[in-house]
Amino acid sequence: MNHPTRPFSPRAARALIAATVSAAAFATAGVVHAEPQGFLETVKHHTTLINTVPENGDQNPYAVVVAPVTAGTVKQGDVLVGNFNNSTNLQGTGSTIINYHPDTKQMTVFGTVPRDLKECPGGIGLSTAMTMLKSGYVIVGSTPSNDGTTGTKGAGCLIVIDPNGKVASTITSPNINDPWGNMAVVDNGTSATLFVSNAGFGVGGADGNPPVFKQATVLRLDLDVPTAKPPVVKKETVIGSGFGAQADKGVFLVGPTGLALSGDQKLLYVSDAIGNRVTEIDDPMTRDTSAGVGRQLTADGLLHRPLAMVTAPNGHLLVTNALNGQIVEIDPASGKQIYARWIDTDKAQSPPGNGDLFGLAMTPEGDGFYYVQDDVNTLVLAK
Repeated sequence: MNHPTRPFSPRAARALIAATVSAAAFATAGVVHAEPQGFLETVKHHTTLINTVPENGDQNPYAVVVAPVTAGTVKQGDVLVGNFNNSTNLQGTGSTIINYHPDTKQMTVFGTVPRDLKECPGGIGLSTAMTMLKSGYVIVGSTPSNDGTTGTKGAGCLIVIDPNGKVASTITSPNINDPWGNMAVVDNGTSATLFVSNAGFGVGGADGNPPVFKQATVLRLDLDVPTAKPPVVKKETVIGSGFGAQADKGVFLVGPTGLALSGDQKLLYVSDAIGNRVTEIDDPMTRDTSAGVGRQLTADGLLHRPLAMVTAPNGHLLVTNALNGQIVEIDPASGKQIYARWIDTDKAQSPPGNGDLFGLAMTPEGDGFYYVQDDVNTLVLAK
């Protein structure tokens, strides 16, 4: 039944205006609430850039580093990628670093490290531990094997490579045993501080059900960087210890992998794969003793064996998972895991992307990140 139209009373008009204002305020609040909670929400596209296999057939890309400067054969913004396996796909035997040039979309070989480099205990297998300094020198870790298994692994070393891709020196020490995870770096030009995880202590063969050895460490290396000369170690300090590490047939080693510094450099975040957590170490730049495994920031939840880790422009941590193809964003101020995003949905693995994600690096502009899919030997840009 239709009712006759009646004029609004002043009271009804005021109520309508109030309701309209309230609705507008609610809508505005809704817009504000819809602003991105994190960095991953702003990433829309994933572009496969290159196949990372060079002419010698090396496979299994691990380390990813964006060049901070132009030096030798490298231009600022180039992407260096290290290979962990050789052409027969044996782990711990890769010896090449390739260079992707974003301006030309071409790939070249930056350097090939001699497989029998005698200064490096056990030989060469280029790990996820790699950086390029402002001086143009590249430092990369070796976690080597003779036959692709941890049963023949050596202690390895850090290899210093000049800007033209030639081996300049090696860094060995009783504190270095299978430098494994991506480095956190503070580079002041004439000096630099490197943080590198070491996952080889105590670890032997991967037969049967290999034990977990809680002997993995985080080592700080304070470097002098003379002009046009290789960097040299001025001081080394174990600032973290007692992390779990385990031999693994599928991925060679499972151990602490991701390292990232807070913006004020007062905390070092460590992705502890065996513990399925991220921990934090106080005063990493200055401490002269080990903090053990540090203080737990966050664990389990969206994390599935956390691997590589970087800091996004908003200060959040981005961590790749080893046991699926996701990357997880964490707010380190609260320890809250904000969300996980699929970046590798390859169903050849179960779950999709399982075991594919290792290297991770932010773009120079901070609007995306580079990562590798090691099962198909590709470098991918997400932005």
